[in-house]
Amino acid sequence: MADWAAVAQRAGWSMTRLPFRDREDAGRRLAQALAAHRGQHPLVLAIPRGAVPMGRIIADALEGELDVVLVRKIGAPHNPELALGAIDEHGSVHMNPEAAMFELPHRYIAEEARRQLELIQSRRRSYGAAPIALRGRTVIVTDDGLATGATMFAALKAARAQHPAWLVCAVPVAAAESLERVRVLADEVVCLATPEPFLSVGQWYEAFAAVEDVEVIAILAASRSLSA
Repeated sequence: MADWAAVAQRAGWSMTRLPFRDREDAGRRLAQALAAHRGQHPLVLAIPRGAVPMGRIIADALEGELDVVLVRKIGAPHNPELALGAIDEHGSVHMNPEAAMFELPHRYIAEEARRQLELIQSRRRSYGAAPIALRGRTVIVTDDGLATGATMFAALKAARAQHPAWLVCAVPVAAAESLERVRVLADEVVCLATPEPFLSVGQWYEAFAAVEDVEVIAILAASRSLSA
């Protein structure tokens, strides 16, 4: 597995040129770091919704395809943005080790998982197409950053189950501990920066507006049209 900090330094990429202006800036920089995959027709799987505009830039730069991998975080009680775990489109649940400290009742986890799975299923219907097959392909799973890493872990696990030939985890910025946690599921990890202290993904962007479903739907439709 590549040591991308060393690779970045040799290539002249900055590991500390933060914050990113926006997701488009992050996507362009990440596409440069992934340039070795140009010509392999990679499938870029973006984690909705924030990573989809970034995924489009990466897929275009690498002459690949764009799709989404649908996962949802399982948040902490009274703080839903704190991801204690995640669930994928097939109903598989992954909980972070830190979740044990919260001593959550099984009923809470089961109910939250059920609620998030319903949202995933609704989102799949809204996005309007079956997922693209991964078997035998170079697959790049991307997000706009890793905080706890729960959703990326679930996304990589779901992708690995579909037997890609090569599985890449690609993010612009990550908490170092979370990045190490997801390494075990990927053949290759590309991350441009692991700054500390890491409080949230949004702190490393000048502009970090929410991405709405209407934008995701438009990007995916345009991508499918281009592929066709």
